[in-house]
Order: sequence, then structure tokens, then C-alpha cells
Amino acid sequence: MNTIHYLTRILIDYGALKALKQECATLGMGRPLVVTDAGIRSLGLLAKLLYEIEDLEFVVFDQTPSNPNEASVLAAKALYLKHHCDGIIALGGGSCIDCAKGVALMVSHPGELKTYATIENGSQLITDRVPQLIAIPTTAGTGSEVARGAILIVADGRKLGFHSWHLMPKLALMDPELTMSMPPVLTAATGMDAVAHCMETFMSSAFNPPADGIALDGLERGWRYIEKASLNPDNREARLHMMSASMQGAMAFQKGLGCVHSLSHSLGGVNPKLHHGTLNALFLPAVVQFNQKDPTLQSQNKMQRMAYAMGLGHPANAGQDIAQAIKEMSERLGLPKGLKDYGVQTQQFASIVSGAMKDHCHLTNPIRASEEDYKGLLLQSM
Repeated sequence: MNTIHYLTRILIDYGALKALKQECATLGMGRPLVVTDAGIRSLGLLAKLLYEIEDLEFVVFDQTPSNPNEASVLAAKALYLKHHCDGIIALGGGSCIDCAKGVALMVSHPGELKTYATIENGSQLITDRVPQLIAIPTTAGTGSEVARGAILIVADGRKLGFHSWHLMPKLALMDPELTMSMPPVLTAATGMDAVAHCMETFMSSAFNPPADGIALDGLERGWRYIEKASLNPDNREARLHMMSASMQGAMAFQKGLGCVHSLSHSLGGVNPKLHHGTLNALFLPAVVQFNQKDPTLQSQNKMQRMAYAMGLGHPANAGQDIAQAIKEMSERLGLPKGLKDYGVQTQQFASIVSGAMKDHCHLTNPIRASEEDYKGLLLQSM
């Protein structure tokens, strides 16, 4: 049965952060745990947030790693319980927001984190006991502020997905002003993450017409503005549209993702230092070409529709043209040309393929990839 579910209240505009104090009062949140990272603190963004809630009894956890893990979740959980917090505010990129979702889960549910992983059939165990969460993104890429899932590295080293409507933030405060301090390469990498979300969910074969419409508009918006936002950081129009594209990609990917993400999740577990959005940009061209032979995509002209949204017209070989356009865009944005340039080695392939085959996104690609298919995608992406 296909399920269509949109729940998060969203405020998106310049100056949205100023609504935080009132929104905390509306949600009855008087002692929030603020989950962020050291980089956000050093940029002065945490200070801006704390100024807005200076009258509240807040406590800050600022040690979220670039790929959030169970240790960081448990450390933040300890703070939450020690200070008797009554809600969570996440400030940062997808890592901080996902970490905050992990904290919300673990302060309200017993046992180990892996118990609640989607691949372990743990989603059904997640209940409405989770505390309220406000998400404030400082990047335009993951869309975690409106998504029901979180990606976390559990104690045994696996990078797993956790999915439940109960994990969706109650409120997303989306202020493009907070993204303007991102360096160009991070703007580019997170922006390509948003583009990948829109493209992969549009290609997924699940029936969800609203998600398809949101994803296609998000792709058009993201593709049009990613270069402007990356190369001209002060372009306020571009920042606003990239933030929307990020949100739209995540609103749509409740429909499911695919091989791009099963590979990037797996490789991110093998080497947590690698940036998720950059990996998506590297895998996307090969996966688009792999998917173009799917009969459903062909019958619905989905490759041609994506090509048109990207300003490529109506090419006869849309999959090939899209793949080439992504490679050229990544090069203009200063992203790595291939996995080899990003430090990935062929001897890691076995571990990457093994993880990809077990990832929840593997099941929603329009064509079910085999181990040999994944090896081919890796080689093509080197």
C-alpha cells in the first residue's frame, strides 16, 4: 500500500530564526537541548540561535561528528537526561539534525540504537513517546528537517537508516541567511545532495504523484541555482531556491531512493570522513545510465522529463545526456571527478557492495541491482 504523508510545519524565509522563541512557547518547550557541532559554533551561528532563546533554560551539545554515530547520540542523550530537557532544537546540516533524531529516539526508547534500524525491522518499534524536535538547517542539501528518517553509524560500524513518522521534526525553521556562511565547495556538495534526492526519488517506481511533482520542481530549482549559490555566496535569491530544493527533495523521498544512496551510505560507513553529498554526485551519473533501461521510466518518459527540467531539451538519449551534464556540473563546482580522486580504492569494493545490498535504499531503485551491477557502478564511478 502506498502511503503519502506530509506533517512538518515549515517556516521558510529570511529572518525565520527570529520566530524561534515564540515557536518554542507554542510547543511548550522551555528547557531545550540544542544539538549542533563545533563548526556551527565557530561560524557564530549558534550564538545567533542562543540570542533568540536566551530566556530559556537551554543546554548545548556541540560535538556532532560529520557522520553522526551512536557514541555522539548517547553523549547528547546523557545531557538531555541530566538537565531534564523537554525538547530538542537541531541547528546545522543533516548530520546535526540526524543526530538530534537519534537523541529523540534514545531518550524515549530502551535498548541499543540498532534495535530501531529500518533494516532490522525496528521502525515499528518507534512510538510517539519521542520528544518534540525543531530543526533549523544551516545547509541546503539533506532536507532532514522535513524527513522521517535519520542516517546514523551504530556501534558495530554499520551506517543504517532509521525511519518513522514519529521522528519527523514538528517544525522546520528554514532561514537562508544561515546558509550564506558555507564555503563554496560545501554549498556545491550539499546542493548536489539535494539534486540527487530529487532525481532518485523521481526515478523510483513507487506510486506517489505528489512526490513526483515536488521532486521534478525541486530538480529544476536546484539545477538552475546551484552554480549561482556556489560561485556567488551572497546571492540571496539562489540561497532561497537551494533551500527550497533541499526541502523538496526530502519531502519527495518518502517515496524511496535507490542505488546512489545505497552506495553512498555503504561507502560512508566504510570511510566516515567522506562527505555524503559529494558521494551522491559521484555515483549519480552511473546510476542514471543504469536506470534508463527500466521499462516504467521509459513508458512515463521520466528521463526526458528530468532532462527538460535541467534545461537539456528533449534529447533522444536522455540518460546519457543527463549523466554527462552532472559530470560537467560537478567539475565546474570543483567537486572530485571520480571516486579515485576522492581516495576510494578498488580493494574496498567488496565491503561497499556488501553494505549496499543490505541498505534500505537498495529495495526502492527502479531496477534491482545485483552484486555485479554494484561492482560495475563502482568501476564506472572511479
